[in-house]
Amino acid sequence: MQLRRVVVTGLGAVTPLGNTLQDYWNGLRQGVSGAGLITRFDTEKFKVKFACEVKGFDATAYIDRKEARKMDPFTHYAMVAADEAVNDSGITQGTYNPDRIGVIWGAGIGGLTTFFQEIVDYAKGDGTPRFSPFFIPKMIVDIAPGFISMRHGFRGPNYATVSACASSTHALIDAFNVIRLGKADAIVAGGSEACINEPSVGGFSNMKALSERNDDPFTASRPFDKDRDGFVMGEGGASLILEEYEHAKARGAKIYAEMVGGGMTADAYHLTAPHPEGLGASNVMRMALEDAGMKPEDIDYINVHGTSTPLGDIAETKAIKTVFGEHAYNLNISSTKSMTGHLLGGAGALEAVACLLAITEDIIPPTINHFTDDPEIDANLKLTFNSAEKRTVRAALSNTFGFGGHNASVIFKKFEG
Repeated sequence: MQLRRVVVTGLGAVTPLGNTLQDYWNGLRQGVSGAGLITRFDTEKFKVKFACEVKGFDATAYIDRKEARKMDPFTHYAMVAADEAVNDSGITQGTYNPDRIGVIWGAGIGGLTTFFQEIVDYAKGDGTPRFSPFFIPKMIVDIAPGFISMRHGFRGPNYATVSACASSTHALIDAFNVIRLGKADAIVAGGSEACINEPSVGGFSNMKALSERNDDPFTASRPFDKDRDGFVMGEGGASLILEEYEHAKARGAKIYAEMVGGGMTADAYHLTAPHPEGLGASNVMRMALEDAGMKPEDIDYINVHGTSTPLGDIAETKAIKTVFGEHAYNLNISSTKSMTGHLLGGAGALEAVACLLAITEDIIPPTINHFTDDPEIDANLKLTFNSAEKRTVRAALSNTFGFGGHNASVIFKKFEG
């Protein structure tokens, strides 16, 4: 069958760099760090005392107060990011069939803040099960796409993807496939996470996954740097409107870029560590290129998973060299997690947005906080250290890898009618 073309017609973001798409992009271009001391809870007894929090966010400025109380913060971020993307796309009543617009959303953990608070309240009580009637719907990951669909009346495919840090990239790939197979005209796709809370920070910290650079939070996320010591927790959400090209054309939509491919693999290696040679990462990038019908030399920019962990950054650069060969040295590579922190299940969507803006603006966002070269990482790779770079970006690839060995990559390219 003839696969349909899929374009991106709307974007939205709630991030540690700002709560709108433009604020996010301004922060990326300027190389701003979103890190700071945690304000969500008392960190006195915690080894890690900082994160990349969303700042100045009031859910009730966007959502009716009574409705907002039924939602966990990860759903608040989802709703606001999706609203911005829908508005940005210009999809309005009368321009679409609601039965053919869906929502596919990713989150790695979902309503952990709600879960934790409900259990704390129960433990402090007398054993009487005084749980909120909204406990379960606030907690479950699929409630975010459910709320988005109810807000906009979208009655097409609606579900959540859960694959740790690859969750929202898998959501994008599923949305892409649903549209190109003709099963929907458009999908609101993306992801969100709200895990700056006691169990999340404590759990990741005790896994030795987080940076402990409490004396200098702003420079703690330092992908590819010799002295990196773990990732920095982030939160927020991002949304893309993926739309069938003819449908977008018929309503005169603006088009950011075209989504052309996606890959999905597993490491089948270790619970939390990447394959040391980046085998799963190599395979997923090859699969995305094959799906897009592209050659390695067609890619100009890779937004890497690049979490700032000792093993992960080395494995990913090895994988890039394996797949791209000599062209690896012509690519611009950067990790925007150096600025936003790691949004876990929301990371893939947020970084896809960075790729799309890099394509439309021809600007490579930087990898900030680089001080010392790591002898185990090829110094000849263009890792776009410390400042943005102007460059024509014909096509960009985004990588996300999750605990459990889940790998997902997506490719976008400049739109040509």
